[in-house]
Amino acid sequence: MSDTVPLWVPSKESIEASPMHAFMQRCNAEFGLEFETYLDLHAWSTDEPEKFWTSVWAFCGVKGEQGARALADGDLMLKARFFPDAKLNFAENLLSSEGPADAIVFRGEDKVEYRWSWERLRALVSQLQQAYRALGIGEGDRIAAMMPNMPETVACMLAAASIGAIWSSCSPDFGEQGVLDRFGQIGPKLFIACDAYWYGGKLQDVKAKVASVSRSLGAPVVIVHYAGDAAAVASETPKAKTLEEFIKPYQPKVVEFVRLPFAHPLYILFSSGTTGVPKCIVHSAGGTLLQHLKEHVLHCGLKRGEKLFYFTTCGWMMWNWLVSGLAVGVTLCLFDGSPFAPDGNVLFDYAQAEDFAVFGTSAKYIDAVRKGGLTPRTTHDLSSLRLMTSTGSPLSPEGFTFVYEGIKEDIQLASISGGTDIVSCFVLGNPLQPVWRGEIQGAGLGLAVDVWDDEGRPVRQQKGELVCTRAFPSMPVGFWNDPDGAKYKAAYFERFENIWCHGDFAEWTEHGGLVIHGRSDATLNPGGVRIGTAEIYNQVEQMEEVAEALCIGQDWEDDVRVVLFVRLAPGVALTDDLVKAIKTRIRTGASPRHVPAKIIAVRDIPRTKSGKIVELAVREVVHGRPVKNKEALANPEALDLFVGLEELQV
Repeated sequence: MSDTVPLWVPSKESIEASPMHAFMQRCNAEFGLEFETYLDLHAWSTDEPEKFWTSVWAFCGVKGEQGARALADGDLMLKARFFPDAKLNFAENLLSSEGPADAIVFRGEDKVEYRWSWERLRALVSQLQQAYRALGIGEGDRIAAMMPNMPETVACMLAAASIGAIWSSCSPDFGEQGVLDRFGQIGPKLFIACDAYWYGGKLQDVKAKVASVSRSLGAPVVIVHYAGDAAAVASETPKAKTLEEFIKPYQPKVVEFVRLPFAHPLYILFSSGTTGVPKCIVHSAGGTLLQHLKEHVLHCGLKRGEKLFYFTTCGWMMWNWLVSGLAVGVTLCLFDGSPFAPDGNVLFDYAQAEDFAVFGTSAKYIDAVRKGGLTPRTTHDLSSLRLMTSTGSPLSPEGFTFVYEGIKEDIQLASISGGTDIVSCFVLGNPLQPVWRGEIQGAGLGLAVDVWDDEGRPVRQQKGELVCTRAFPSMPVGFWNDPDGAKYKAAYFERFENIWCHGDFAEWTEHGGLVIHGRSDATLNPGGVRIGTAEIYNQVEQMEEVAEALCIGQDWEDDVRVVLFVRLAPGVALTDDLVKAIKTRIRTGASPRHVPAKIIAVRDIPRTKSGKIVELAVREVVHGRPVKNKEALANPEALDLFVGLEELQV
């Protein structure tokens, strides 16, 4: 496919049927505008934030009292307050439907499968709400969960939100210290955990970890049955009850919703924490709800009754993003476990069986499907699938091509990027514009995204820092245990005054799209020229001999040299010919400056629980500096492979 031709162009019919088109027409009528393109709508959404976000509230049907003001102190990023007079409840908005239709469908690999109606979901939320209150849990108290991505987890979160408690979660594959590094900072009044879980077809025992974590946290514990014996785990855990025991005294009734200020805390999310104890990022109920509704309804085009799937764990912000789909009235399709258990078709089998409208996943997953030789386009009926989203790391141009050649020809592919920091997206897809190979379609509505050089000047078709120049609703309330806001300000506002600097190395394209070149703190600087690591990965990871790669800059002779680590495909050796082939591929596909000075084969590459490779941690190890929080990693033992490498001494 030629890069001079889009991979996908929306039809006139699909544009006119999209909620975003309807929203644009509504804004035209209400405000006397004549918008015809997405760029027109986006410019207005950032120039007129009060009108735009008020329109989103109305169009998406937010339940609550809006109040008189849409924005106060909007010109001051750190002081801006959206809907400062509003009152709403997050759970009230997510429990948007009733009755026997499916609210949630669940699969745990090929071991467990069940579905919940809206009626069943509401019933459990009611019982949990009563049980929480009986424990004395109320507004601002924290509930922490180490849970699989299953319906009970969603119900526990909704019950917390219904009474104004703050929810925080991680997945059960976190190590004990990793759990305590997170939940130990926030002092939960209740800890929720599963009895066991499935991964890779194997039963994973958590009994000892749950007992130990609960002793350290000192809070009451609820054990949810999934793959093990909940009663046995509860009997060996201090202050523990099974979920059935916990809710038994309470009969389901109408769920009560406490309406609270727009900025009331809803979630505590955690930074990956690979360079220190994770930051506790506090997100508001109103900001999260409004931003997610905008993304689900306008950008993803979701409509009531459709099926929404995202492959995620409860330790990644995409879980929080996914569950907000309930506010639109869609059916959530949850999956827990390995996406390759029993084989690489499991998620496409699920998509076919349940008629997914939206299939969300990671760039790494798409690449793994490609390298696995799978072609779902020829093996599965994906006729219902209209949108595929990808995040977690930049999707390579070859990944874009594969989606259209191997998964589905007529589909909108939305590479998206934002993060835990904003529990949403800065840049993502939209249904009104074409999809170009290797490019994110554009900035999200209401987000004044730009790319700046080191002097704070906007640049086009040049690499620079991804910034947001105006306030937006899903900015964090702040960090936990940061009373004067110093840590929060240092994280995003130190680089440019009154400007959110996100820490991504990005570039506008000639089509008005964006390319993310990696994290700016992981960019390479050989000879003083900044290079994004994603540009190297886009080349080398397309080679069949290379399963995965990680690139760092090593301080060397008063400069920085590029070092590339490769995990090779089974049976492949790093010969001189392969080294030459890798360098040639990078030189011709990227530039001579991108060619690594050293290429070293390693058995494994360290990554976070959500699958992101950890360049900074490897860089610290290579330079002989300690990695402060190995518990954030899925495979911390892999760091040992980078200690004292002889190849890096010459």
